[in-house]
Amino acid sequence: MERLAAAGGLTVAGIDEVGRGAWAGPLVIGAVVLDLAAVPAGLRDSKRLTPRRREELAAVVRSSCAVGLGEVEQAELDEVGLAAALRLAAQRAVSALPVAVDEVLIDGDVDLLAGSRWRRRTIVGGDDACASIAAASIVAKVHRDARMRVVDPQHPAYGFAAHKGYPSPAHRAALAEHGPCELHRRSWRPIQELLTR
Repeated sequence: MERLAAAGGLTVAGIDEVGRGAWAGPLVIGAVVLDLAAVPAGLRDSKRLTPRRREELAAVVRSSCAVGLGEVEQAELDEVGLAAALRLAAQRAVSALPVAVDEVLIDGDVDLLAGSRWRRRTIVGGDDACASIAAASIVAKVHRDARMRVVDPQHPAYGFAAHKGYPSPAHRAALAEHGPCELHRRSWRPIQELLTR
């Protein structure tokens, strides 16, 4: 898809999100414009890669491609809601790219950039079918995971370094024992239920 677009004179970015289903921490969207002369080998959906391979590929992507990241912190996400947060993160990611783009390839079937100045195409399963979307999923995942590891020592009761804010059994148990901390998404129903006990 990227090569076809380039043949038509278009610069294309792929975007993908991470953190949508987490109960704590930020929502992150990555945007990547590939160097089509040096596409990293092994790009695929970040969830299908080992942590070590994700780290390796993220480093290659960052060194050889144009990368932008868009983040929405948990407090802002609580304020605006998930749908608006996804749109904000997508706009921030594409705007953060160091190159101008003509078209954006979006993983999934929701146009996160509706009404924006960029041409857009949604691609279901795009993180497996499209190299720039796969690259975006990898850099977003590695970035968000690193952020959750950094905050882990500040909130040792929750084990953020292990589960990255997703609702694992250990995370649920920590929430039941300690209640939510400042990193938890207070608009999420399970967190609201804990707050009203």
